[in-house]
Amino acid sequence: MSQRLAMAALSLAAVSVSCRSTDKRTSAGLKDAEGAAMAADPFALDTELGETAWPDERELTEEITAAIKKQIAAAYPDGKRPARRDAHPKAHGCVKGEFKVSANIPETLAHGAFVAGKSYKTWIRFSNGDADPTRPDKDGDARGMAIKVIGVPGAKLLSEGAGADTQDFVMINHPVFFVDNPKSYLAVIQKLNSSNPLVSLTAPAALGLKGALIAKAITGKKISSPLSTRYWSTVPYRLGVEPPRQAVKYSAIPCFAPTEGVPTNPGPDYLREAMVKQLGDKDACFEFLVQPRTTPSMSIENSMVEWKEAEAPFLKVATIRIPKQTFNTAAQHEFCENLSFTPWHTTAEHRPLGAVNRVRRVVYEEISKLRHGMNAAPRAEPSGSESF
Repeated sequence: MSQRLAMAALSLAAVSVSCRSTDKRTSAGLKDAEGAAMAADPFALDTELGETAWPDERELTEEITAAIKKQIAAAYPDGKRPARRDAHPKAHGCVKGEFKVSANIPETLAHGAFVAGKSYKTWIRFSNGDADPTRPDKDGDARGMAIKVIGVPGAKLLSEGAGADTQDFVMINHPVFFVDNPKSYLAVIQKLNSSNPLVSLTAPAALGLKGALIAKAITGKKISSPLSTRYWSTVPYRLGVEPPRQAVKYSAIPCFAPTEGVPTNPGPDYLREAMVKQLGDKDACFEFLVQPRTTPSMSIENSMVEWKEAEAPFLKVATIRIPKQTFNTAAQHEFCENLSFTPWHTTAEHRPLGAVNRVRRVVYEEISKLRHGMNAAPRAEPSGSESF
């Protein structure tokens, strides 16, 4: 596996933990106590749904965060600003849309933002995953879809932006991740940061065979357009707070099959060009789906194992409509580059689950603060009334 693949793996900024035994507490008293604990601390482990902490998880998370901060500082010194995201720095387009919840959404899924018939404004950012913002689109890579839904009431879990009425959903175009524990992920970072190029080349070995194969599949993908690609949350989220709360995953499927393939001789930014062409002619849309977990054997902590759709079908909860528009302007690009997306910018009804998300909580927030500080840009949430 090449160092480029390892760097792409690093840039996704996602770690997971292996499947371990869960605390099978069943008494009503213990459930009530857990509910009270989660109300007091929204970051407390939801052991009833299967969350378990990885050994030294907090310390490893701090080391991972420090290492990524160091990389950003080195990549964007004075004179090479603005500083970009460590993951998904290259945007294909950031567009306005509408998130319309289905009128007939099942009652078991009607939590948080999923209010039957409710319509929200959105900003949606499509991107490449690689840490290099100049990477040509013709090269295989992960692709991201980050959705900021506007008008969702309720306190958000992070103190920064707790009073905002926005809600984030973050997805990539693959159903699973490639690392199953933070210790291995830290080892990848340390090898890549080594001053010895021979050590750097051994970084992929830290992923293990299964992780390396998943990383190769993710970073080898080539698509014709971000608007005709399926995306997954890859990791689970809680839906609801009170029992019977459940674990779910998300996916977004384009409403229409792609009509064109990858160009024969694509330019370095052909994915942006494809979006410009499509949205200059017509609307685009996605179905937003929820996959309720059907058995505890579908692990909360092991993000390398897919929840099979045959065993746990996805159910439609909303339609995302992206209207015909002109978005390829410098002002709109700058606006979107100053936005932050994190799965933890959410109400408790959509709380992220599992170690991937627990590490993301710290990493995404700290990197956002660093990036905005380096760029002297304020951190703010959109209102939905922006015009460019």
